[in-house]
Amino acid sequence: MDKRQTPAHLRLVAEAVDGFISAFRVFMAFHDSVNIRQHGFGPAVIPKAAVSAGQCDTMAHAVDLAAGRAQEASSLAEMKIEVPGFGQVDPITAWGTIRQPQPMLGSDDVFTGSNQIRGKLEQMILQAEIYVLPQVSAASMHPLVWSAAERLWRGEHYRQAVTNAAEALASHIKTLTGRNDVSETAIWQETFAEGAPLPGKPRLRWPGDPNARYVKTMNVGMRFFSSGAQMTIRNSAAHGVDEMSEQEAIERLATLSLLARWVDQCELHQ
Repeated sequence: MDKRQTPAHLRLVAEAVDGFISAFRVFMAFHDSVNIRQHGFGPAVIPKAAVSAGQCDTMAHAVDLAAGRAQEASSLAEMKIEVPGFGQVDPITAWGTIRQPQPMLGSDDVFTGSNQIRGKLEQMILQAEIYVLPQVSAASMHPLVWSAAERLWRGEHYRQAVTNAAEALASHIKTLTGRNDVSETAIWQETFAEGAPLPGKPRLRWPGDPNARYVKTMNVGMRFFSSGAQMTIRNSAAHGVDEMSEQEAIERLATLSLLARWVDQCELHQ
């Protein structure tokens, strides 16, 4: 999905349109509208009595800023106003013409057009929420995994980022079990090995009744899954030559993140 069409981005644009409408409403509270169809040679708005030129400029500046923030709304919503003699006009970015002689737009055009754009964006948000695909964010990975990978990931060194994350996780297990006498693959195999813990060789076990089928399944699965992840993810990343794509790397980080969260849930048996 185009990032500009995601619900999150569309909401930001819709909020920007709300900001524009609010700023324009304040501006119009200090101005009177002029019928440009009858008096088309002067501005479409004139300041109310006792409103200084400086005040008008300050309020117009606020509307200009809001219009800048909402400038992509019309193109996203594919909505413009048909103005005789001018064609298709974006009522948000062209709002300032109401202060000029022979204006393209009247104040009602700006209100109507921006409200229609806002309504179209609401519809687009609802549609995007229906069709949006699940998103995997590197920053939402397990903190241990992401902290080890972040610097390299942001530099687009994806292979090294995966290597760092896998090594950090294996190092965590060595610290947790107090074992620095075995290799990274062996630490996983021995930590989840069958049998009771031995002196200097603690075990990690899934919590619950060890005789329960689910607990047995998790313990056996962790034995193979953890060492398998070490061999296929860490080793292939560390010894590979070609750079990984971002997609390949995010899938590997997600696997390491899942393993790290399962480790967090395990109990250490001395």
